[in-house]
Amino acid sequence: MTILNAKDSGPTEGGPSFSLANRAQRAAWSLCWTILAAWTPPAFHPWRRLLLRLFGATLHPTAKIYASARVWQPSNLEMGEHACLGPKATCYSMAKITLGDHAVVSQGAHLCAGTHDIDDEHFQLVAKPITLEAKSWIAAEAFVGPGVTIGEGAVLGARAVAFRDIEPWTVHIGNPASFFRNRMK
Repeated sequence: MTILNAKDSGPTEGGPSFSLANRAQRAAWSLCWTILAAWTPPAFHPWRRLLLRLFGATLHPTAKIYASARVWQPSNLEMGEHACLGPKATCYSMAKITLGDHAVVSQGAHLCAGTHDIDDEHFQLVAKPITLEAKSWIAAEAFVGPGVTIGEGAVLGARAVAFRDIEPWTVHIGNPASFFRNRMK
């Protein structure tokens, strides 16, 4: 997936940041999810995994994706063993988003792998991967920004905002997220 050059596409004037083919693929994905998955009961995790895999996601057979979760580009989603993308979570996967084994993204949390270069006169889109290492937890309505790694066993507290990496086995809270305490292994 290639990001278009903002100088040529003019996003500040309503121009696209992605190719027509990419936008068509995402429209097909959105329609498919809306019709075939968004209404399904919680127990239909295998069905939702199948749909995501058909659109390129890499998912462990035990990964859980809730029906109300939103995935922008399935081919940029990778989930490990027992990883969970909770209800109403948003996975804005302009770049690769990886959830390690037993990583949890709680209800309403937002993983955003894209931003714009605010110093570029053309407002160029920039995409950077997000990694949630094993046993990490993104609590309710928290936000993880582009290029952030949440270390193994780390916790980003409810409604906290992470624009920097979070060290393993620590708890961070607030906006911007700051160290609160260590977490026991």
